Amino acid sequence: MDSNQENRTGLDQLLWQSDPATLPDWQRKLLVPARIAQSIGRDLIHGMLTLQAMSLVYSTLLSLVPLLAVSFSVLKGFGVHNQLQPVLTQALAPLGDKGEEIAVQLISYVDNTDVRVLGSVGLAVLLYSVISLISKIEQVFNYTWHVDQPRPLAQRFSKYLSALLVGPVLFFSAVGATASLRSNSLIQNAIAIEPLGFLASNLERLIPYLLITSAFAFAYIFVPNTRVRWRSALIGALVAGVLWQSIGYMFATFMAGSTQYAAIYSGLAIVILFMIWVYIAWLILLVGASIAFYDQYPEYLGSSTRDLRLSNRQREQLALLLATRVAATYYGKDPSCSGEGLSHALAMPLTNVRNVLRMLEQAGVLVQTADDPPCYVPARAPEEVLVHDLLDAIRRYGEDEVTARQPRSTPAIDALVLRLGEAQDSALANLSLRDLALSQAETGRPNTDLSKSEVQMHPTD
Repeated sequence: MDSNQENRTGLDQLLWQSDPATLPDWQRKLLVPARIAQSIGRDLIHGMLTLQAMSLVYSTLLSLVPLLAVSFSVLKGFGVHNQLQPVLTQALAPLGDKGEEIAVQLISYVDNTDVRVLGSVGLAVLLYSVISLISKIEQVFNYTWHVDQPRPLAQRFSKYLSALLVGPVLFFSAVGATASLRSNSLIQNAIAIEPLGFLASNLERLIPYLLITSAFAFAYIFVPNTRVRWRSALIGALVAGVLWQSIGYMFATFMAGSTQYAAIYSGLAIVILFMIWVYIAWLILLVGASIAFYDQYPEYLGSSTRDLRLSNRQREQLALLLATRVAATYYGKDPSCSGEGLSHALAMPLTNVRNVLRMLEQAGVLVQTADDPPCYVPARAPEEVLVHDLLDAIRRYGEDEVTARQPRSTPAIDALVLRLGEAQDSALANLSLRDLALSQAETGRPNTDLSKSEVQMHPTD
């Protein structure tokens, strides 16, 4: 083993195998940020973030002019459409003079788009191209947040239209209000007094950063089909805003100002640079979304892989823990059990918790309520649920889909499997879920530490 492999192994052990309680204070405080940085670096290296950013570049190029046309039409009705070009120029500022040229060209395309002559079919195609872009963004964000269920079609349509109609108005109204305050006579007189003038000038420099941070935070909260905490969204947006400003400055200095692209690509240089910056911008947005996700769900930072695959023993243990906690709720011994609450309580990734909860639902042990978000309650009285039946249902989950592919067995193996089942039934006897729930109340919470050493580092099933 060479020195690089030894250093990498030592770093992995420090990040993923160390118990935070045994580390010094300064290492413990740096452990979570280091794990987040390593997780995002892993996603970048393995290509997930980069591939998603590339796909969004393609969707953006197809839908950018229709999106601007729809926003321009809405803003024109409120009389703030003249602010669209300055904001677009600011977003393309890393391209230097070429950015302003692209902004002018895009606005000219939008001006030439006359919605009145499109007809019903043309208007439908225009709206479809815009909605498809937002749908693609939601799909990418749902992947980042481990959400496997998209919004229903009706809900998707209403939310997308509200974002298209209300979002631009609020954003440009904030920009206009900022400019109006800056030109107000009282504000001008106050700025003339030091140190208020110094503070105002520095605050004015922060306004673009605050606006882009607010836009990022809005996207992180609104787009994913899940509840995102304001704190996590703001943390991700703040980091993404810093990356936007710093990377934008470096891009303008080292790439947009370079003459090599013009020499290689000639007239296409401006288009190539524009596509590169759009790719970088989407990558920054996705990195911020990943930071927000890991801040809200630190359970996913327990492994060096993106998803965990539990061993058979751990899946059975997790099923018992989940069923016991829900049964304890039935007897008033525990707070209400939502999927996210159970994930935090057991320090297990929400994906794994959802998978096992789905198994327990199919086995008729648990059922979801109609709350938002839904909670889990016993499907029948806990004293009617025998533990050996619960474990047998977990072990047999999915067998109906592979009955035609059962392996050819032998009488000796069949007899052994039968003896193992009989031994388990004899050991568990008539132990019910009620017994586990009441014993939890008497002896305290059950052990929720699923041994890290036995977690299989593979994609989740």
